[in-house]
Amino acid sequence: MTLLAAGVVLVTAHEPALAPDGPRGEDIGMTATAFMSVSLDPPLVLVSLREGSRMDDLLDEQPLWGVSVLAESQRHIAGRFSMKGRISDRLLFEDIPYVRGEASGALLVGGALATLECSTEQRIPAGDHTLVIGRVLTARVPSADGGPLTYFKGRYRQLG
Repeated sequence: MTLLAAGVVLVTAHEPALAPDGPRGEDIGMTATAFMSVSLDPPLVLVSLREGSRMDDLLDEQPLWGVSVLAESQRHIAGRFSMKGRISDRLLFEDIPYVRGEASGALLVGGALATLECSTEQRIPAGDHTLVIGRVLTARVPSADGGPLTYFKGRYRQLG
């Protein structure tokens, strides 16, 4: 499967505070290459999450999430959110431009080729992953500059 080129996205969600008077909720991000359009009517997308990952657990409880389609210039963002044993997500977002999605509350990366906000429609166990199908609530094309970031033969690459 390393010979199948894939686009690279950052999936994000906001973990709400545990209590209204407690500490603020946390923003979570995860790099994904298993992401695809499923349907235009209704607009549905699918992302594959490693079972038991922090994002899988969060999206099991929190149905709203965001997707930023990364541009070729955003390789550092993809690498940062795919590290194992990484530092807190709060620190990972610290120097990245973003806006908070109005529909989902998820962080959407500035300079991304496209951004989506989604609501989970269905979760399907599949081996050691969970396939999450989301209904697209908003779709924007904030930047048409540059090409997409791709993943091929275990490395991030640019087209051309």
